[in-house]
Amino acid sequence: MGTTSFSSTDWYDTPRYYDIVFDEDTAKEADFLEAMRERHGRSRGRAVLEPACGSGRLVAELAERGQRVTGFDLSEEMLAYARQRLKSRGLQARLVSGRMEDFRFRERFDLAHCFVSTFKYLLDERSARSHLECVARSLKKGGIYVLGVHLTEYGYDRRVRERWVAERGGTKVVCNIQSWPPDSRRRLEKVRSRLIVQEDGEEKRLETSWMFRTYDAAQLRRLLRSVGDLEHVTTYDFTYELGSERELDDEQMDCVLVLRRR
Repeated sequence: MGTTSFSSTDWYDTPRYYDIVFDEDTAKEADFLEAMRERHGRSRGRAVLEPACGSGRLVAELAERGQRVTGFDLSEEMLAYARQRLKSRGLQARLVSGRMEDFRFRERFDLAHCFVSTFKYLLDERSARSHLECVARSLKKGGIYVLGVHLTEYGYDRRVRERWVAERGGTKVVCNIQSWPPDSRRRLEKVRSRLIVQEDGEEKRLETSWMFRTYDAAQLRRLLRSVGDLEHVTTYDFTYELGSERELDDEQMDCVLVLRRR
């Protein structure tokens, strides 16, 4: 393999590398979720739902804090990693396979959450609305859904790049994510991740490409209004600071929405 070539893969098939990159803010995100429930929730139980729970980092963190957690994901590799994480820490949570746009649980939850723009994998309005309706149906009255979404600047005509470097147990992962200018008509944007992994004296180069649905503030507000059982309570940003409360507008691209079941 040449030094500049990357192997095409799905980064959800390599959950440990994915987890190393995104685990840094886990405790801070859990603190934020608990604060949101106290500040904006009207149900007082400890039942938590995480759609697209991935590697289980927040499942385990909240379970360790005494929450009763349910998570679901489409990736069997991610679910296996999450189950092993729980087992290794002596924790209990319910983990099942499921789709974001079509799920149902008998239990009702006090808090649901979905971060890192995973919501944007739902590539059409019908799927996005169905997801929100499923969440609303799963929440107790007064329960909240905390949803992280990166908005789109449609006039931007250049590629956007982000880079993270993280290390755990002798494995170093450099993650470069690039997004292309959005297609405003189709409301899609191409995204690519490249992982450079160094472990056991070897280097792996892995590449994943996918499409995201795009939203500006007006499009997101319109979608939220179409789901009558959820009310938009407030908006924060990706710093997860309690003082970062703000309006849902195009001045801030990184939005964390707090939605409450009517």
